[in-house]
Amino acid sequence: MTKVDIIEMIYEEVGFSKKDAAKIVEVVFETIKENLEKDEKIKLSGFGNFVVRRKRARRGRNPQTGDDLTISSRKVLTFKPSQILKKAINS
Repeated sequence: MTKVDIIEMIYEEVGFSKKDAAKIVEVVFETIKENLEKDEKIKLSGFGNFVVRRKRARRGRNPQTGDDLTISSRKVLTFKPSQILKKAINS
């Protein structure tokens, strides 16, 4: 499913114009992105949680040369589905 598919579904289900539906989708995604950039947790009831976690620097190895190297610290985005979503997927 793509962003265009989501816009189309909003257009069909709610009856907004495609332009309005596209604006809604853009605002929702932009809001989520902005809050994740601030390291805030996003909780969507019945769907799941998006959380930004920090990974510390660690030692690694270049698989081509075998040389040791340091993998720098970074942020990663994780998603934990809700029990409702897990149940829906597995039923």
